[in-house]
Amino acid sequence: MPKTIRELADELKVSKQTIQYHYQRLPTKNRQKDSQGKNVISLTAERIIRGKVAKNLVAKNQQTGSEKATKTSKENNELIDTLRREVADLKFQRDKQLATKDQQISSKDRQINHLTKLIDQQQQLQLTTVTENKELKEHVHKLSDLIEISNPGQKQQVNDKEDRTHNNKNWWHFWK
Repeated sequence: MPKTIRELADELKVSKQTIQYHYQRLPTKNRQKDSQGKNVISLTAERIIRGKVAKNLVAKNQQTGSEKATKTSKENNELIDTLRREVADLKFQRDKQLATKDQQISSKDRQINHLTKLIDQQQQLQLTTVTENKELKEHVHKLSDLIEISNPGQKQQVNDKEDRTHNNKNWWHFWK
């Protein structure tokens, strides 16, 4: 049974003007009027109009989707730009921190080199002192051997004197 423009508009959930627009663009053989002179839509005309309305809805949805995609794309681009700026800022901060750490490490290297030189100098000084002490001991030993050879009785006197001093000290503590 043929439908009216209003019935098809309600069924497709579009305006009456939309259905009228498509109806008027149909070939004249597909346009019909009822006994009262009102426009009615045959099954063939209904299929054609449904197809055009569906096509327009798809196009509108694609345009809306495209606008949404454009909006989403714009938001994504802004987000990407923000993230790129943050990454660049983080890289700058990292490079600055690394430069500071490099300076600190360089300073520590100089301190270590200085301390190593000081330790080396101290060891050389200690070695020189030990060598000089050995030489002095050898010299004193040689001198004491020479003194013994030249004056054997005097050594006995020195030993006797040391013994008396030791004995006097032992005796003296009784009077305290």
